[in-house]
Amino acid sequence: MSEEIEIRTGGVEVVYDLSAECERFLADVGRADGLLHLWVPHATAGLAVLETGAGSDEDLLAALRDLLPKDDRWRHRHGSPGHGRDHVLPALIPPHATVPVFDGRMALGTWQSVCLVDTNVDNPVRRVRFSFLRG
Repeated sequence: MSEEIEIRTGGVEVVYDLSAECERFLADVGRADGLLHLWVPHATAGLAVLETGAGSDEDLLAALRDLLPKDDRWRHRHGSPGHGRDHVLPALIPPHATVPVFDGRMALGTWQSVCLVDTNVDNPVRRVRFSFLRG
């Protein structure tokens, strides 16, 4: 079972919480156990499991700015200045995530969320593919 959705991230760096979209997708699996797999088919975005709303999402973006500065050091130079760093992001924040599902619900920790991480301000629309593998 798979589905692809579109997320509008706008023209700013963002950590977008996908948890509600994951739960909506899983509503169709009933009380099944298995794995929820997410995939972002983009060269400049990734998926992470982290706490949101308490500052961790902004801390992640700040850490990525420190690790991958938006300057002219990057060989990949099309797009806005410093865009080459966006193409390095998926090596640090992979374009995939897999979450265990028990009784039709994600087995996340209390404060964990599944998030799209997008630092590419040149591409305001992203696709995310959800797949459920019964276990």
